[in-house]
Amino acid sequence: MYSAVLILHSWIRWIALILGVMTTFAAFTDRTAGQSTTDRWGLFFMMVLDIQMLLGLLLYLVLSPFTTAALHDFGAAMRNPALRFWAVEHVSVMLVAVVIVHGGRVLARHARTPQSKRLRQIVCFSLATIAMIAATPWPGTAHGRPWFRV
Repeated sequence: MYSAVLILHSWIRWIALILGVMTTFAAFTDRTAGQSTTDRWGLFFMMVLDIQMLLGLLLYLVLSPFTTAALHDFGAAMRNPALRFWAVEHVSVMLVAVVIVHGGRVLARHARTPQSKRLRQIVCFSLATIAMIAATPWPGTAHGRPWFRV
């Protein structure tokens, strides 16, 4: 079960990152009012992030041996950079990214002008995408994972 959820979480990461970039790009280039392309991309981005968060929480709270070890002895985990990344940094920054996307969609929906809506979308979607890139376990780092799991 752990391997299947980990593979799924790893592959959906790419969909989430691509949607984050596409949504940010759409926010920069979309100048229409009303139901815009950015709104649709933002909805897809939010849905994929929600799926990623659910899979990540399943890994974090139930399946992962890394977080089980980290939560068993949290003090020792904080001294180990790889365990600290999985126990605190990755989950915290990704949760912040999910909150920013949800908040950004709400803020954009309640904007009074199309310009303020567009600005809110640009800021929120780009911040969430940057946060996701920063908290992704890229190969070559102390906590790195392969580009594609099989």
